[in-house]
Order: sequence, then structure tokens, then C-alpha cells
Amino acid sequence: MRGIRFWNFSQGNSVNRALILLLVVLAASGSGAFAATQERPDDALREVLVEAIESSDSFTDRFEAEVWLTDMSGRLGARVADHQERLLILKTVHYEAARAELPPELVLSVIDIESNFDRFALSYAGARGLMQVMPFWLDEIGRPGDDLFDIHTNLRMGCTILRHYLDRERGDRVKALARYNGSVGKTWYPQRVFKALNQRWYLR
Repeated sequence: MRGIRFWNFSQGNSVNRALILLLVVLAASGSGAFAATQERPDDALREVLVEAIESSDSFTDRFEAEVWLTDMSGRLGARVADHQERLLILKTVHYEAARAELPPELVLSVIDIESNFDRFALSYAGARGLMQVMPFWLDEIGRPGDDLFDIHTNLRMGCTILRHYLDRERGDRVKALARYNGSVGKTWYPQRVFKALNQRWYLR
């Protein structure tokens, strides 16, 4: 879900009220308003999240990571101008995707749709960060003080949740992505992710 910044409108302006209503309707129908992990976790997901957030693995193939980082840094340059932030995002994506046994390009595609790589994205529903994780997840795993705008925390949780949904849907990416987005039974969100994957992030 793309982060939505908030504006102050005059309450007496009918045009502005109509614009607000239009934005809400559009968000609810097609931009991931019910998205990104709003489904409450069951015991199994809560357990894997706790384990994931406490893990401290390291890269297993540093050479592969460096080749990938060089390629993807060039692609991401137009979205994230700051070189250090761009590399931090990409290194963390590669690491967390590998840890969760996800293609890092798929994770980039989810971030592309969810937040457009704005680490401080905040949706009107309250979802936060790159992968638009809802704050209630921190309470669910007993870490209410963690910061979902932190790149490492956000990607660790987002990748773990997506991996869980892939396992739950027996590897069906369409169903898993729809569940991640909160649009179970629909295909518009997976189609947007796959479009981003094919057009921008797929390794050629």
C-alpha cells in the first residue's frame, strides 16, 4: 500500500471534501487499503515472527550479493537518490529475502507497490514503512517498542509474513500476495506486483 501523506483541508470547502472522499474510495478499491498484513496472526505466524526478529544470521553468498547489489542499485537510483540509503535498503532486502527463502526481486516488487521505496511511508490505515506493516504486529510478538520505520525491522517482519503466507498457500504466489495485501480471493494486487517484477526487477 503506498504511503499517503496527510493534508489539512478547510472543512467548509465542498470541493476539498469531495476530493478527500475520492481519495478514500480509490485507496480502498485499488491501492492496498486493506493491505499489508492487517490480518491478525495465528499462533504459527506469531511463533515464526518471534524467531525471525531474534535471529542474527549472515549472508551466505557475499559474491552473489555484491553482483546483485550492483545491478539493482542502478535500477533503484531514480527512486532513492541517496546512495547510502539505497545500498542499505538493497542489502537488507537481499539478506532478509534470502533468510526467508524468497526471491529478492519479488520483495523489491512488493516494496515498489506498497511504499514506492519510501521508508517513512504511512498509510491512512496506519501501515508503516517499506513493506507497510501494521503496528499491531509488534504487540502480537511482544515487541511494542520496535520501530517499523527502521529498514531492518520492517523488512524482517514483512519478509517473514510473506514467507508464512506462501507456505500457507502451498507456494501459490497469487494467493499468498493477495493474503499479504488483505485482498484474499482477488487478483488485482498480485497482478500489480507481477507487473512491477516483470518491468523493473526481474533479473535479465
